[in-house]
Amino acid sequence: MQAHPSPLAIPDFRAFWIARFSAVLATMSMVVILGYQIYDTARADYGMSVREASFYLGLVGFAQFVPLFLLTPVAGWVADRFERRLVARLANGIDLVIALSLGFATASHALTLPLLFGLAALHGVARVFLGPSMTAIAPNIVPPAVLPRAIAMSSIAWQSASVGGPALAGFMYHVDPALPYWIASGFLVLSMLALTPIRRIMPTAMSGSNHPIRQMVDGLGYVRTHRFLLGAITLDLFAVLLGGATALLPVYARDILHVGPEGLGWLRASPAVGAAVVALWFAWRPLHHNVGVKMLLGVAGFGAATLAFGYSKSMMTSMAALIVLGGMDMLSVYVRSSLVQLHTPDAMRGRVSAVSGLAISASNELGELESGLLASVLGPIGAVAFGGIGAIAVAGIWAYLFPEIRRARTFDLPETALPEAVMQEKPA
Repeated sequence: MQAHPSPLAIPDFRAFWIARFSAVLATMSMVVILGYQIYDTARADYGMSVREASFYLGLVGFAQFVPLFLLTPVAGWVADRFERRLVARLANGIDLVIALSLGFATASHALTLPLLFGLAALHGVARVFLGPSMTAIAPNIVPPAVLPRAIAMSSIAWQSASVGGPALAGFMYHVDPALPYWIASGFLVLSMLALTPIRRIMPTAMSGSNHPIRQMVDGLGYVRTHRFLLGAITLDLFAVLLGGATALLPVYARDILHVGPEGLGWLRASPAVGAAVVALWFAWRPLHHNVGVKMLLGVAGFGAATLAFGYSKSMMTSMAALIVLGGMDMLSVYVRSSLVQLHTPDAMRGRVSAVSGLAISASNELGELESGLLASVLGPIGAVAFGGIGAIAVAGIWAYLFPEIRRARTFDLPETALPEAVMQEKPA
């Protein structure tokens, strides 16, 4: 039997991989420096205290959440209705305008908080359209038998860029504050060029039932009536909403650990290192037993690592805690995403995925707002510690409220656990 080729042996996928890696590297570089500049500008130019400036860091998440919340239903519809390469290039083009604007403003010492927040919100618009369009390209350019390996290779592009982008940005900022934005601009241009040789992907015909708002309403209704899905999705939502510490990393880099923007890059990259290690481990040794309990333990471990980071005064200890945090987050995400797919009938997967995607966006971006608000009251250390304790509490409470999660033993869904909609569709 002939072995299936490597996805990278397919020219279209090779171009896609370069485009994805370049886009993620560029945006990760921009985001880490943007957060540092907002905090530093608030402290140095506006004379704010640590708590006041921390609150503004939280507002960055809110500025990006608004377009994500408003446009997420539309973005999936656009990715299905229009040529996906074009949508991805336009999203990259918006980020290119942002990178160039930040580069010129940094070089000319013209940074202001309104400018930084406006560009952060615009980045949220670009991000909400780039994700669905890029994700939807891969299944159209590789044979079905190669798709699992293509997805794994795409994840490697994401994780490696998530590690390299922040670390590279911190080093470049140390050389010249505007340099990260110039380099990010170059990678965004590379991403746009790499998408060009990929063959044109024509949109498929859509029925009225594919209206984006209708999809979201249907997905919400299904999740609300299916306890396992409701528990799994809200577990991630509330754990990350409470336990997210990344929004306050600029505070730790500047005023607690005193490592500056270069150290911030390493701090921001650390969770991705942990996530990559765990992802590679699962690729080699997949989970087989007690997967629901392990998902809950992953959330509790995420909270414990957050708590350890909150009280750390050492750069090495902080990085170690963040690496563990990223690994525990990957554990819970890996199990949750697999189980959600298993517990969702095929006819509902798109709509449930839209709900899950919105929950992830809400937890990440609103988690930043929550961290900033708490830091303005409790201080940054108190805010991170509160979040860690909250994530541990969520794991315990959800284990009690949703015993269906604890009872999930394997990824092989037994017939008795099949959703009612699936059971009704099974042939006699």
